[in-house]
Amino acid sequence: MQEIEPYYNWRELYIASEDEYSPFHGVEYNEFEYNHTIYNFYIHPQWDHFGSHTLYLKLLYADYDHGFLIIELIGEWNDALYNDIMFLKREFVEPMMANGINKFILIGENVLNFHGSDDCYYEEWSQEIEDGWIAALNFRPHILHEFSKFNLDYYLLFGGELDEMNWRGLHPLEIYNKINSIVSKRLN
Repeated sequence: MQEIEPYYNWRELYIASEDEYSPFHGVEYNEFEYNHTIYNFYIHPQWDHFGSHTLYLKLLYADYDHGFLIIELIGEWNDALYNDIMFLKREFVEPMMANGINKFILIGENVLNFHGSDDCYYEEWSQEIEDGWIAALNFRPHILHEFSKFNLDYYLLFGGELDEMNWRGLHPLEIYNKINSIVSKRLN
């Protein structure tokens, strides 16, 4: 797991540690010391800790003019034991919402498992982002099944084109426009 790095090809466009509105503003990364673990497996030091013991993220891009961000996740999303959604919502989402973000793109290729609980924080998040949305991109099929089992499909957009989007070859604004178009079609 220590070899899985967050996507870094947009660093010339955006760096979360240099963004004064980011919860990770001012964070300094040590490329030589691995200090974060998921179940005793070290992960690359570029991943950001937001309070969870099993789930880490990287804020890849934030666009305050369009009100969206893109994050990449790694680990196990465990609401049942560790209430990961609470940490994600309180420590990351809410500070970003306070700065005008209401559209969230979550990339889940490196999320290995999901253990659900209730949907209260998802419902709260969804209600607080009027005219916004939460899109789950490229999560594994068994995780999407678990999302549905816990009725998270009421709050998260996934399925169809969102499950197999080749996002790495696109500019962040292209990804946003593509997802926004998908959301518009689904709402109509």
